[in-house]
Amino acid sequence: MTAKKHYASEAQKLKDKMKENFGEKKEKERKKKQFIYSFNLIDIKTRMYLGYGTSFKSEKEAYHQAVKMIKKTGIKISSIRLDKYYSNQSDVDYCKDNFGNTKIYLIPKTNATIKGSSEWKEMLGKFIEEMKPFLQEYYKRNQSESGFSEDKKRIGQQLGQKREDRLDTANFLTLLWHNLYWLG
Repeated sequence: MTAKKHYASEAQKLKDKMKENFGEKKEKERKKKQFIYSFNLIDIKTRMYLGYGTSFKSEKEAYHQAVKMIKKTGIKISSIRLDKYYSNQSDVDYCKDNFGNTKIYLIPKTNATIKGSSEWKEMLGKFIEEMKPFLQEYYKRNQSESGFSEDKKRIGQQLGQKREDRLDTANFLTLLWHNLYWLG
């Protein structure tokens, strides 16, 4: 994954271009896919990757692919820490549906409400009542960020593939190389 172009600025450029070309038939011209979304699940104790997903469409789609991989392999997840992008009720329900009795550590968005499932309410209650231990657990996710940084230094930032199947293979090999490094 590479970040030569900032996602927000590129999205704004596309919106501006759409406004300029509104009504013209140029909308049918497809822009080359510029961003590759990758989602990796890492075991905090062993620092090894357990599952991954890649997508040209969205990070959420890559996340769902990683979850499918975890379910296929039968790995049991005892706890999961996700960034603020996944801090809503539907993602808590998705985790419970796919991982069962898993502890979920999320920092709620500013507009979060207490409406929702019992799992969502339980997670919010722990966040409010036991904030320091909750945040200590949540910030263990920095180990995954350092794992990504290690991979970038070891292998490089770019996944130079254009086809989705080749992209998956390149990402898998990066993860495999990472796991082999931590075995030794």
